[in-house]
Amino acid sequence: MKNLTKLTALTLTAALALTACGSSAATAPAADSAAGSTAEAASGDLLSEILAKGTITVAMEGTWAPWTYHDENDNLVGYDVEVATEIAKKLGVEPQFIEGEWDGLLAGLDAGRYDIMVNGVDITPERAEKYDFSTPYAFNRTAVITRADDDSIHTLEDLKDKKTANTISSTYAELAEQYGATVTGVDDLNQTFELLLSGRIDATLNAEMTFYDYTKEHPDANVKIAVLTDDANQIAIPMRKGDETATLRTAIDAAIDELRADGTLKALSEKYFGRDISTEE
Repeated sequence: MKNLTKLTALTLTAALALTACGSSAATAPAADSAAGSTAEAASGDLLSEILAKGTITVAMEGTWAPWTYHDENDNLVGYDVEVATEIAKKLGVEPQFIEGEWDGLLAGLDAGRYDIMVNGVDITPERAEKYDFSTPYAFNRTAVITRADDDSIHTLEDLKDKKTANTISSTYAELAEQYGATVTGVDDLNQTFELLLSGRIDATLNAEMTFYDYTKEHPDANVKIAVLTDDANQIAIPMRKGDETATLRTAIDAAIDELRADGTLKALSEKYFGRDISTEE
């Protein structure tokens, strides 16, 4: 597997060279000005900080199978765990996973507590205004999940005046509200299905693959997919906006491209989902 350490080093060198060249036009002593700009670029570059410490801090829930969850031995596993690990290898660093509830993960990213978030995050126009995203590494349709004996929902429009449950800041909650549903906030997927099966909510919106994983583990569960969107959501890695993350984003994009080209993403998709979700096809 090709390591990206040399690539990231070259990326940093090029970025710093451009900064220095831009400074040389100043009327003050050129050498001093260029050196100062280079120091500022190095100290404000997240990739250089990650390479220097040898670890990349990755935020995820740890409660959303098969994306990120704990196995029977309480080990953190899942598609996103392995994707993040492979990206870290390409960068030449170790991943440091930090788990938390969905609603606090993006806030932690904003505050600089995490370098990146790898947690099945959909690219949305609203999020794209606030965060820079990597190239997509997965594609996923949205499912409206109901009890198997409930025939009241056939389209997204049927969500009007229905009760649903999701983590409040998720795209699924936002979509449900757009179609007139009343959304109950939950902490994790297990709580969502408990509310659904007990009849306290009418439906939940979630990733299509999450439904398949749940029914694989609970084959007798009284649930079904009532509606499945035609278009797939693009799943990518958000990071803070700005020049600070530019070289990191470039390096992560290159890593994802390599992992797709060498078949790693396809293999991980089939391992956790039983099908390839690394392409839109």
